[in-house]
Amino acid sequence: MLSNRPYLLRAFYQWIIDSACTPILVIDANNPKCKAPLDFAEGGEIVFNISNSAVRDLKIGNELVEFKASFSGVIHIISAPIKAVLAIYAEENGEGIFFDAEDEGDEEPSDIPSITPLKKIDGGIRDNYTLDANEAEITGDAKPKAKPILKLVE
Repeated sequence: MLSNRPYLLRAFYQWIIDSACTPILVIDANNPKCKAPLDFAEGGEIVFNISNSAVRDLKIGNELVEFKASFSGVIHIISAPIKAVLAIYAEENGEGIFFDAEDEGDEEPSDIPSITPLKKIDGGIRDNYTLDANEAEITGDAKPKAKPILKLVE
């Protein structure tokens, strides 16, 4: 059976865009097949804003995520295998999906997907929020804080 990761990435990307939020992609910078400016990696991960205004020619294929991005005024072609993608989430509220790291040696995907949906990230922009009666709009204390730090939520 095919990996569900690229399909989930495309679905979450579209959901985040349709929700008028900023999609953030986190990749494993230590993956040997990852082509990205490693000067911008922190803790073995590199974080990208992949909104239409931030990148060009975004392609989320079944094997690779590819796009063009500018770092310090220099355009780079970013390429990362799907297995190197660790997360995609909305910058505004931290909602998205986190994937376990996969080894390049994995040939068969497991029968049970190792995916953990993100509910909320501590330190995110909206630390305290409530849903209104229709559950259609986030209200409450929405004071901006530091950018969220990605943590595994179990």
